[in-house]
Amino acid sequence: MSEKNGVSRKDYKKTSKKNNSQEPKKWVKRVLLAFITLFLLVMVAGGALFTYYASSAPELTEEDLVGTFSTELVDKDGDIFYTLGGENREYAEANEYPDVMINAMTAIEDQRFNDHFGIDPLGIGRAAFGYVTNRGQIVGGGSTITQQLVKLSVFSTEKADQTLERKAQEAWLAIQLEREKSKEQIITLYLNKIHMAGNVYGVATAAEEYYDKPVSELEIHEAALFAGMAKAPNRYSPYANPELAKERRDTVISVMLEEGHITDEEAEAAYDTPIDEGLVEQTTSDNNALVIDAYLIRVLEEVSEKTELNPYTAGLTIHTNIDLDAQQRVFDILNSDDYVDYIKDDVEAALSLVEADTGKIAALGGGRNTKDRLGLNRATHIKQTGSTIKPLSTYGPAIEHLKYSTYHQVVDEEYSYPDGTPLRNYDGKYRGQISMREALVDSRNIPTAKIFNDSLNMDQAEDFMTNLGIPIDPMSKEGELVPSNAINGEMSSLQLAASYAAFANGGNYTEPYAVSKVITQDGQEIDLTPESNKAMSDYTAYMVTDMLKDVADNYSNYVGLGNIPQAGKTGTTNFTSDQLSDFGFPSSAVPDSWYTGYTSNYSLSVWAGFDRKETGYLSFTDGSRLIPRHIYQELMQYVSEGKENSDWQKPASVKEVTVEAGTTPAKLPGPNTPGSKLTTELFVEGNTPTEKSLVYGKKLSAPTGLNVKYDENKDELVIKWDDYTLENKDKKVSYNLSVDGASYTVNDTKYKVSEPQEGDLLIELSVSAYNTTGPKSSVTVKVVKKNDEDEEDEEKEDENSEDKDSEDKKEEESKDSDDNKDNDKNKNDKPTEDENTEKDPPSDSDSETNKDDESPDGDKENQNNEDNKENSGDSNGSSEENNS
Repeated sequence: MSEKNGVSRKDYKKTSKKNNSQEPKKWVKRVLLAFITLFLLVMVAGGALFTYYASSAPELTEEDLVGTFSTELVDKDGDIFYTLGGENREYAEANEYPDVMINAMTAIEDQRFNDHFGIDPLGIGRAAFGYVTNRGQIVGGGSTITQQLVKLSVFSTEKADQTLERKAQEAWLAIQLEREKSKEQIITLYLNKIHMAGNVYGVATAAEEYYDKPVSELEIHEAALFAGMAKAPNRYSPYANPELAKERRDTVISVMLEEGHITDEEAEAAYDTPIDEGLVEQTTSDNNALVIDAYLIRVLEEVSEKTELNPYTAGLTIHTNIDLDAQQRVFDILNSDDYVDYIKDDVEAALSLVEADTGKIAALGGGRNTKDRLGLNRATHIKQTGSTIKPLSTYGPAIEHLKYSTYHQVVDEEYSYPDGTPLRNYDGKYRGQISMREALVDSRNIPTAKIFNDSLNMDQAEDFMTNLGIPIDPMSKEGELVPSNAINGEMSSLQLAASYAAFANGGNYTEPYAVSKVITQDGQEIDLTPESNKAMSDYTAYMVTDMLKDVADNYSNYVGLGNIPQAGKTGTTNFTSDQLSDFGFPSSAVPDSWYTGYTSNYSLSVWAGFDRKETGYLSFTDGSRLIPRHIYQELMQYVSEGKENSDWQKPASVKEVTVEAGTTPAKLPGPNTPGSKLTTELFVEGNTPTEKSLVYGKKLSAPTGLNVKYDENKDELVIKWDDYTLENKDKKVSYNLSVDGASYTVNDTKYKVSEPQEGDLLIELSVSAYNTTGPKSSVTVKVVKKNDEDEEDEEKEDENSEDKDSEDKKEEESKDSDDNKDNDKNKNDKPTEDENTEKDPPSDSDSETNKDDESPDGDKENQNNEDNKENSGDSNGSSEENNS
């Protein structure tokens, strides 16, 4: 083979192999260079962003670091009822804090505290990565004690506020603080400032409050408890959650051991110390704080969210809407057995009381047997609502958008959701065609789901609920309304109370609020009263209320308030069949029970159940499902005393109309509609029925032409009458015939009765049509029957008569022959009287037959009877006993 360009095959292969071996190296270098370039760009961009954020950081003053300002909370009457922060704080100097306290805090919170310059670069990296991967939210830790001090001094501690900008500003200020303060000063400021659960601030204060000793005398297990509480003070409080507090304390002890701050023997002794050893009993002020705990949580949330001020450090005056008498009664009801029998010790309950007209939160109950300061507030936590959602998702929208009446008819029958999932009623039965009022009052699932899924569109339902402040997400886990939202959803007791308040006040919704205004340290007044919006028409509010009044009446034994007008709705959720099996619960068990009701003054929503479904259940068998109703009755009765509890006035947009039951669409009663078929319901103005029902038709009259003939030979009565014609030609009548008390239904205009009783028989006749029966016509006929002897004598007489007639005939013929001869002779003579007399008269039987055919006396008697019926008021005209 020839060589090209002077290069041998061997040299070519060597060159190719050399070039191929160099290509991967070049590729790696390029990728590495790209990564380095990208890293530098990120660092430059991050540095620029950090510089930008840091340039807008607030000023950190000595006053901020010391934080001596207290916040005062004022009740609805303007009286101070709680002081937050400053007043309950003792300051300790650096030399008063023992090494064990400082070692415990740095071991669990910031192990490199003595080495860093205010920030932990590794922690910053973790926070930045968390920000990128979690849609702009900081989820990782990494804050040094210096950063935490900055946060407590000038920033909000709310999770929602932990943005990258705040983190950058926090880091910048921490670096500045490290330049100005020594490590000893920083740790001392931090220990004096940190929250120690409830209204206790600073470790020195906690030492006095928890152990009644100066901070300098703290032991290992005590210091470890306080260090552990820094992460979540109320959660790890030894009073509220002793088990969690011990677990957290022991974690701190183990870290102290790893860091070499304590020996194995010291650690074991600290582990073995009971969590409650040395704890003093909580004071009266602490117990009073528990009374308002749920309300205080709501206050702090509102102030932080709406003002971005820190209630703990800003020295505010917060004007709240709390009714202290109502709040105290809420606490007493939930935390004692003096008012309600809770059946089961571990059952939980929560409630929200809202002023109907204003949306002001009067009282909140966060749970039973409250021990946890600023702990779980169940009043604002969402739960499955059960049927309490029906007026909000279905019946309210149906009236508002479709202008349904309370009479609107819907069929309760076998039904499945659009995806084929079958739905059942609470009793497993079907009631057929019923009104919307009946469907709501009896809490029928199927009629409700039919209206929601088959009549409403989702935009109408969503619009109605949104106007009531109900977030569709998380009310529906899918983020949009689904078919099951007709009968169930996710809401809190506070949301339910506020939504129902719109029904109570005529249709206006106000976001429930605990704080009316905030006055800052420098006298600036911040108004936090929310705007009200027209959530629904007045006819919707009134008509829903009118139906829910029937619910309250049905359960008056449990929720009755005497003569106070009220309305309300029950609600129950269910376990799945798998859950019942897994948990070992009976088929009657339910996880949640609700009652939400209102008067013209207050709206109150009450929940009972368990925090975790597997821990317990409610049941009608032991009465635990009735707990919310008992709580409602106790509290609503108390807050309603001394108030003017007016009934709701029907607006002009609502018309009360009596209609004929069962008609669909609704129709006005006909002239002969029975009273038992009348029902009065509410209609939206302009949508009232105008057509009259013909189900029961016009008033019927008595039939005419009643005629009775007794045929002796056949021994039967032949009864005839005139045809009865209705105005509606498509309708047919039936005739009700009574013969001496025996009744017959006839469709023809004649009837025969064989072998009737002998004597005077009363014959009565009426007509039935349109589901009603008219008045009667009547006639009396005398039936006389011949006995056997009379028949024999009559037969002999007939035979003799025939023989005699035969002889007479012969004689007559003979005589006629003679007479004819004479007549021929006497043609011009007049007949004699004797001859004239011998002629046969008409027979009596023929005369009687003619009389019966004409029946003039019978007609006269029938007419008299008919006149008597008319004059007597036609008492049988509306009878239903003989309906066809």
